[in-house]
Amino acid sequence: MFLLGVVLVASLRHERRIAADANTVWEVVRRPESIPQWFPGIVSCTVEGDLRVITTATGLEIPEEIMSIDDTLRHFAYRITAAPYTFHLGVIDVIEIATNDSLCVYSTTALPDTLALLIAGGTVGALDQIQRLAESSRVAS
Repeated sequence: MFLLGVVLVASLRHERRIAADANTVWEVVRRPESIPQWFPGIVSCTVEGDLRVITTATGLEIPEEIMSIDDTLRHFAYRITAAPYTFHLGVIDVIEIATNDSLCVYSTTALPDTLALLIAGGTVGALDQIQRLAESSRVAS
């Protein structure tokens, strides 16, 4: 946890070593509309400019603001902009380690902190899917 003003905020980070080059991993996550392919429980989304609205398997629509998609740094940042979140920041970074070896880091910071735990649990499944897609793409190349 860290301080946001004077409020404690939950911040969780999961990472996954992936047997694919960083650009291949980045291609899996860099397009905002691709999230239903790799984040568990998200069945669809719409993207207009910097607004992405995801739809969960239960039919819940959640608006998100896309804050950064940096192809040079392989950095994607977004925030949920609706209640019950009072603050949210999701960040995905893809780091090159070596040829066909990269690290994908998915961080979630949120208030209320119980919601950070909820999303962070989903990020583990997301990393599983990102790994599967990137590694199968590498084999197919």
